[in-house]
Amino acid sequence: MVEFIHTATLLHDDVVDESSLRRGRDTANAVFGNPASVLVGDFLYSRAFQIMVGVGSMRVMQVLADATNVIAEGEVLQLMNCRNADIEVDAYLRVIRYKTAKLFEAAGRLGAILGEAGPEIEEAMAAYGMHIGTAFQLIDDVLDYSGQEAETGKHLGDDLAEGKPTLPLIHVIQHGNPQQAALVRGAIENASSDSFAEVLAAVRSSGALDVARRHGVAEAEMAKAALAPLPDSKFRETLLQLADFAVQRSF
Repeated sequence: MVEFIHTATLLHDDVVDESSLRRGRDTANAVFGNPASVLVGDFLYSRAFQIMVGVGSMRVMQVLADATNVIAEGEVLQLMNCRNADIEVDAYLRVIRYKTAKLFEAAGRLGAILGEAGPEIEEAMAAYGMHIGTAFQLIDDVLDYSGQEAETGKHLGDDLAEGKPTLPLIHVIQHGNPQQAALVRGAIENASSDSFAEVLAAVRSSGALDVARRHGVAEAEMAKAALAPLPDSKFRETLLQLADFAVQRSF
């Protein structure tokens, strides 16, 4: 159910995304056009609601409705922060937790609800999802300046071209030398990747990638700590491994 909603969101994102590629693949609107993409997105949304109703649980419907609302708010916050070179780290993390981590949080909570676990386990799974989702996005930020396009499926510098101030860029502005800060500030405010090579050099030499990765690792550790109430099992072990993978991946 959550994946239905996320897929529909991606299809709607494609309509406003100037890029013709997403994760190395043609976007829906690039292949089929905007009208078809919007209609399929609407279909997926409505199908998701059909599935929610079919479960017959008002609690499930509440969690997914709340998650969808928060994710939409996160998209708006991200849009408002585009070209904003003065955004603080806490404000950026708020965008991540609304836009990305909320989806993971909802998935974790729903697993506990459908498994008829108690409130303690439900909250533990929700916290696990929120932290692992945050870690996942932070590593995505790192890979935007350190990954290989063939592995990540992303064009390096896409976020910069859209004026999105991610954590590595925020670090350079706040802790880089004056020349580095001015360079990155200009790239964000102009939503331009023309100076990507120079920005990339600034990001790497300022230690911004290490800082962002440490943030991601800290979130992954909090995700693992959240699983303390769960009994030992192969399922718990898999969740622990997933948290490690979220920050060790190269794609």
